[in-house]
Amino acid sequence: MKQIPNIFTLLNLCMGCIAIVLILQTGESIARIQGEEWTIYMPEKIAWAALFIGIAAVVDFLDGFIARLFKATSEMGKQLDSLSDLVSFGVAPGLIIYQLLRLSLAAEPTGLNTPLLFLLPCLFIPMAAAWRLARFNLDTVHKNNFEGLPTPAAGLLIASFPLILLYNPLNIQMLLMNKWVLYLVCLIIPYLMISKLPLLSMKFNTMAFKENKARYILIGLSACAVVILGWLSVPAIFITYILVSLLLKNQTT
Repeated sequence: MKQIPNIFTLLNLCMGCIAIVLILQTGESIARIQGEEWTIYMPEKIAWAALFIGIAAVVDFLDGFIARLFKATSEMGKQLDSLSDLVSFGVAPGLIIYQLLRLSLAAEPTGLNTPLLFLLPCLFIPMAAAWRLARFNLDTVHKNNFEGLPTPAAGLLIASFPLILLYNPLNIQMLLMNKWVLYLVCLIIPYLMISKLPLLSMKFNTMAFKENKARYILIGLSACAVVILGWLSVPAIFITYILVSLLLKNQTT
């Protein structure tokens, strides 16, 4: 019984590895020219990789729940959880940004000759994830809020990009394929992960509305965003989450 949570944790790792394999197996034609306009077609395998990262997030939630249910928490499980999260929510999302940057740069006149150096900023994401997870493992103080952006949240945000590109809500495809937007992601997301910015934890100690007003409001806004925006709701929810956390910080200082 004590190993059941660890098995779920390894399943998280397995989902992350499958996502990496799918990200690297592009194979399909990724771009074509219509007159002078580039139309980007995302390989479906990267979109499937995004879904496997989503499955990894569900499993990541379940392993903690099961560990508490069976009272089987252990130091081994804590280390396995961080190692699995690094792969699923650090390395795999970093490779998604790598592929998107590659596609973006390929659309430029000399894009096929782009040096590898221009693609390396994507590595900031797994590096920041490793830093944050190591810091979390060393932290023995349990806090009500997160210090910095949780690694799964960062991974899920980036995992939404291929799905947004595939379904192209609000015709946002070309904006998301802009190399400067992607470079900005490579800077902002790692910074948020390694920062000590106090961000709202979504864990409920009680179900009382007064104590969880911000959480209930965030959940309500998220539900509305999903209905209205589809996959574009993921970055919208992410931005709302950051703003709500900052607002709460200002109210308590």
